[in-house]
This record gives sequence, C-alpha cells and structure tokens, in this order.
Amino acid sequence: MLSVRRFVKGSDEPVWVEVLNAAYKEYRSWWKGATVEGMLELEKRPNFDFEGRFIAELDGKPVGVVRAHVDKLDQEEKGFIYDFCVIPDFRDRRIQRILLDAAMNEFERRGVNLIQTWSGIKRNDRIELLEISGFTFVYRTIDMEINLADIPSNIGENTKVVIRSLRKDSEEDIEMLNWLINECHKEDSFHHPKTVEETRQSVLNNQSLKGRECFFAVLNRRKVGYIGVGIDEKYNIEHNVKSGRITGIGVLKAYRRKAIGTRLMLEGLKTLRAKGMTKAMLDTEDINPTRAITMYEKIGFKAMQEYVTYQKHLA
Repeated sequence: MLSVRRFVKGSDEPVWVEVLNAAYKEYRSWWKGATVEGMLELEKRPNFDFEGRFIAELDGKPVGVVRAHVDKLDQEEKGFIYDFCVIPDFRDRRIQRILLDAAMNEFERRGVNLIQTWSGIKRNDRIELLEISGFTFVYRTIDMEINLADIPSNIGENTKVVIRSLRKDSEEDIEMLNWLINECHKEDSFHHPKTVEETRQSVLNNQSLKGRECFFAVLNRRKVGYIGVGIDEKYNIEHNVKSGRITGIGVLKAYRRKAIGTRLMLEGLKTLRAKGMTKAMLDTEDINPTRAITMYEKIGFKAMQEYVTYQKHLA
C-alpha cells in the first residue's frame, strides 16, 4: 500500500536523512551526505519552512520524500520543490507522482503562483513526469572541475589588474564585496540581492566552507571584480578527495571582455593549490549573461554533471 504523510518534526529527521543519503549518492559532484545534526541546524534558519515536508511510504516503509519550500524572507510568491527523491530500488512513477502531487497541493493551499524544481539531466523519468505535469524547462546548470596541477598561465589574463585580498576585519571591504556581488550579477535572473549581513556571514562565519578567502580585482585604483574560494571539508572527507570550490566570481559590466575574470580565476585556483588542494570545482548556468562557461573551459575546467531547472505557473 502506497501512502504519503506529513513530516513530524522531532521524530522524522532520521527517516528524512536515510532517504536523502540513499537517493542522492549518485550526485557525487556536490552531495556530501546528510546528518540529523545538520538537519537540525538547517531547521534553525529564519527562512526555513516547516510546513511543506512529506514522506512517501510503501507498506509502511519510507521510500521517498519531498519538500515544498516557501522562503519566508523572500517577497516573491515563489515556491521551490527541494529534496524530491525516491530510494533507487523503489523508483517508479507512482511514488514520484504522489510526492509531486503532495507538493503541488501544498503550494496551491498557500497561494503560491510560481514553482521551480530541478532534475539530473540523465533522469529521464523525472523530466518526463515534470513535463507531463505542466512544467517547462528554464535553464541548465553545469558542475565543473579542474585538476590544480594543470593551472595554465599566459593565456591572455589581464596583467594590469592588481589582486588584493579582502580584509575580513574591514567593514569597508565587506560592504564593497556585497556591492560587487549584487552589481555584477544584477542581470542574472536567478540572483537574489544579498544584504551586507548575509555577505558578512558568508565570509566570516560560513560553517560549510573553511579557509574562505575573497579577492578584489583592482584596475586604475577601482575595484572592478571579485572572486571567492573555500574548502568544504565534509565533502572532502566523504569523497576522500582534496577539492576546493570557487564560491563566486564577478566582473562589473563595463569591465568585461578584458580578461579580468581570467586573472581572478587563476588567482583563486593558485590559492586553493597553495592550501593543499588538488582539484577545484564550480557550477554555472547556461543562461549566465556573461557566458562564463567559455572562460572556464579555456582555463581547463571540464563538465562533471548537469542538471535542469523546470518551473510551472499555478495562476
């Protein structure tokens, strides 16, 4: 017998973690394993949505989960279907359908007008289910990786640019980084403006990324771009690797196509190598208005996994 029920806070966390770890282990480029402790920390966030979590059970056994999330701090009436997964041995359209219906009904109940979700590009079963349910393709995300032994040089990077480290004890630098992040990405349809406090926390108190460092690109005494790097120690332990991450990169529109991004990227990669990392990862979208993927490929990044984002209007 197949059924779906609401998540019970305080008792279902181990169930949720077990299903996630069984279902997401195929996504090696970013999945680092869920824990009950991590889930409890997630629940403390001010924008966490408790209402939309559901568990699918087959003959009383948990086999799938879904989370219909509405960001409490976002002014848009937008919902996100997260943690939409089924344990591989039990994947079929019935179970995925009942979970998707539960999420959709939750959004309708709460008056949400637009829903987004994602799927691995090789999950034809999931993509077909979304399309017959009225979802339409929006964009593609590509996870990329580079071997840090192969960092190139003399590939046209702008040598007139001065690279300066962000001073973590400087409020002026934090505010400048926040401004650059928002200004460089304001054309990106998937970018949500960050507050100074959010930027400060991501630099000074990022629990998932250790050794976080940020750099400014300075040209003619003006800061025209930035890059951030960090190391996800939990991911590295889970996968037995030494991999760093490019956490963000941007160049002001008036200064693009001048190889400033290339200069920043090479600096970030060298920083990660100096910290003992052997690989670096990043992700990008095919709708990125700067077509940054071209630069990444030129430097030597190669695609690892790809995902597609779909959306549906309810009203």
